[in-house]
Amino acid sequence: MDFTGKVKQAALAAIINQGLAYLEKDPEANLPRLMALVDRVMPENWYVSQRAGVRSAIAEKGNWYQLMLKLYALDPGVRKAFFRNFVLNASLFGSATQDETAAREGCNIPWAILLDPTSACNLHCTGCWAAEYGNKLNLTFDELDSIITQGKALGTYMYIFTGGEPLVRKKDVIALCEKHSDCEFLSFTNGTLIDEDFCREMLRVKNFVPAISLEGFEDANDGRRGQGVYEKVRQAMALLKAHGLPFGISTCYTSANWQDVSSEAYFDEIIDAGALFIWFFHYMPVGGGAVPALLPTPEQRAEMYKRIRAFRQTRPIFSMDFQNDAEYVGGCIAGGRRYLHINARGDVEPCVFIHYSNVNIRDCTLLEALKSPIFMAYHDQQPFNENMLRPCPMLENPEKLRAIVKETGARSTDYEAPEDADTLCDRTAPYAEAWQPVADALWNGEK
Repeated sequence: MDFTGKVKQAALAAIINQGLAYLEKDPEANLPRLMALVDRVMPENWYVSQRAGVRSAIAEKGNWYQLMLKLYALDPGVRKAFFRNFVLNASLFGSATQDETAAREGCNIPWAILLDPTSACNLHCTGCWAAEYGNKLNLTFDELDSIITQGKALGTYMYIFTGGEPLVRKKDVIALCEKHSDCEFLSFTNGTLIDEDFCREMLRVKNFVPAISLEGFEDANDGRRGQGVYEKVRQAMALLKAHGLPFGISTCYTSANWQDVSSEAYFDEIIDAGALFIWFFHYMPVGGGAVPALLPTPEQRAEMYKRIRAFRQTRPIFSMDFQNDAEYVGGCIAGGRRYLHINARGDVEPCVFIHYSNVNIRDCTLLEALKSPIFMAYHDQQPFNENMLRPCPMLENPEKLRAIVKETGARSTDYEAPEDADTLCDRTAPYAEAWQPVADALWNGEK
């Protein structure tokens, strides 16, 4: 079935919506029947492994099955919007349009766009630039609206707010969710601005999901973010759970906290709090304030790799590891291959962690940005390594980023301390060299 045709999309949406309504009556009894319906209407080569995984989870009735049933503890309107916007618009119909556009235009088209509404933040975390630079940079509502409108024309229906603290602009964030009710919005947030009123607004628009940043347990969080922040986050999670709202956790792992954040106690705590997913990020030594000592050692990263995969077999939470899960997406996803980043100054960057660009969204269209030199270099060179445990052109293959920045003439867009690519890559080269033999052994099944 060609999902790019509007009539066919509408027909498929009607079939799936009918199936979802049927599922609402008795999720446990009707989940297998819904999957049978999906298999009948879906093209044979679409999401084959994912569909097989869902069927297996239903048959086994293990932790993934428990996670599916957790969706039925959510507000029904929010759940319906999630299926419509994330599953249909972003993942099925959107992906088809993205593929068609990419083939026609000869460039990457992203599945998701990361946006910084502001560089401002309400906290003053140790080592963060936002306290000093935070009130200077913002994308206007009209600029954000234009980016989303352009993105939808390319097939992109997933938008992720970063910052700064995006909820400093909570009124504009909610207004964007309301205007673009066919999109799914996620926001990385410190969680301290989530209150009763904001939960009511989330229930009203139905298409906003927070990913709350946690460093580990209370001492680790408050040591960096300030006294009492951990308790405020706990209160925010309790509010979200009580209102039947979906949320997840975002955790950066370092040499200092990796044991805590990969422990059974940490997983059990966030699951009990109501989190549906956790997104792990490897510490990136970017900018003048970078601390290379916080980079996990090869042995620590390998242990994270093993522990997260083990929890996927036992815990009812969807866990993702941005660096170690590249095998599931064919390597680096930046440069518009699956996502791109637009900062609060309007610079269009291939990656939220790699601050170099040729273009600013205030001077070009989104499609023109995707055809700019640095984005086309990503398009032409991905994957950067055949070993999917070494996906990044900065962290694991620094020679690649050196060459790309030099060849494309991209400039540093770092807010705090612009640095040339050689300075950054000199910082990551020892890490890449140390990680290579461990990564190769893991990739080849030797560890």
